[in-house]
Amino acid sequence: MNILVLGSGGREHAIAWKIAQSPKCNQLFIAPGNAGTETIGKNILIKPTDFDAIKILCIANNIQLVIVGPEDPLVNGIVDFFQHDAKLKNISIIGPDKLSAQLEGSKQFAKEFMKKYEIPTAGYFSATQENLQEANTFLDKQNPPFVLKADGLAAGKGVLIIEDRNEAKTSLKEMLAGKFGDASKTVVIEQFLDGIELSVFALTDGKSYLKLPEAKDYKRIGEKDTGLNTGGMGSVSPVPFADDKFMSKIENKIIKPTIRGIENEGMNYKGFVFFGLIKVQDEPYVIEYNVRMGDPETESVIPRIKSDLTDLLIATANQSLDTLSIEIDKRTAATVMLVSGGYPEAYEKGKPISGLENTENSLIFHAGTKSENQQILTAGGRVIAVTSLADNIKKALTLSYQAAETIGFDKKYYRKDIGFDL
Repeated sequence: MNILVLGSGGREHAIAWKIAQSPKCNQLFIAPGNAGTETIGKNILIKPTDFDAIKILCIANNIQLVIVGPEDPLVNGIVDFFQHDAKLKNISIIGPDKLSAQLEGSKQFAKEFMKKYEIPTAGYFSATQENLQEANTFLDKQNPPFVLKADGLAAGKGVLIIEDRNEAKTSLKEMLAGKFGDASKTVVIEQFLDGIELSVFALTDGKSYLKLPEAKDYKRIGEKDTGLNTGGMGSVSPVPFADDKFMSKIENKIIKPTIRGIENEGMNYKGFVFFGLIKVQDEPYVIEYNVRMGDPETESVIPRIKSDLTDLLIATANQSLDTLSIEIDKRTAATVMLVSGGYPEAYEKGKPISGLENTENSLIFHAGTKSENQQILTAGGRVIAVTSLADNIKKALTLSYQAAETIGFDKKYYRKDIGFDL
């Protein structure tokens, strides 16, 4: 079959890399893709949110399966677009519809869903301009730090953690006044949970599910988790502190009730569920849902899946996931992200990248790259994800750091302490 992957980052390169290995994949297209994906498929310079252009592409190339990488097209309703178009409705598309995508697109929607299905999460209050006084009363009853989350998508910048109560009240007022645009017309104030975070993933056809490998990612730019938040500086899978007993709690208290809720609500959800979790003492709580795979977790998770991913995705689309199982590589995958100097703030693009051919012991997933005049150049903040598989975390990280040192571009930066807390 002809398959289309939407997106341009390391997540999409990893997914495309896995799909390209399947005997079921005839032609592979990636839109818009990057310099890495063009070595395994055909890049098409279309934005994932340009639904009309995607329609033309799918019809012209007889696409039969579409995998949506990033969240924006899902929250904007690409699945609905396919299902309501006579020429597209027979194309299988992996992802939830617009309503279901509110699990990521609206913090309030997600919180109400969790409350209804008794899924453990932090206590919260949904603040608007109209109930600002009640919101401040809620803040008065909380102990610091105070967590403020823009209800909608804010490009990863809509979460504030503030130590001072008065500062929290001022920030809440600013958010409601439009600090993050429409995304913060509603602000979810959350009880702060203190613990260690991890990411858990499932693939669901809306009724049944398969659990994918879990991972831990590292969001801060600085070592020992200091400095500004980024899209992710590295990840490790599996997570040593998530033993069988803890993972069983996650499955019974979080994954199963979530999938049951998706089915009970009649959600049209065929795709990945990302559970952003925190371990508090020995109990799991949901921090957030995402309705797609994470990045850079995907770069650690996908290489550990031994099964044919295309088979799993076809079964997801056909609602026959309960007939399949998934085989997981027991080895550890460790991913180190190479980023542009200055990221996550201002950075330069167009820097030549060298040494990619000398990394045979690692997998190289392109995140922000482009090819120009037979040369690979930087084209984003996060540039290259280096993933290595080994019998333990130390060996896997050693291999990834060797490759990270081999790859070169001007002002290259990477964290040298991924996995430091495991």
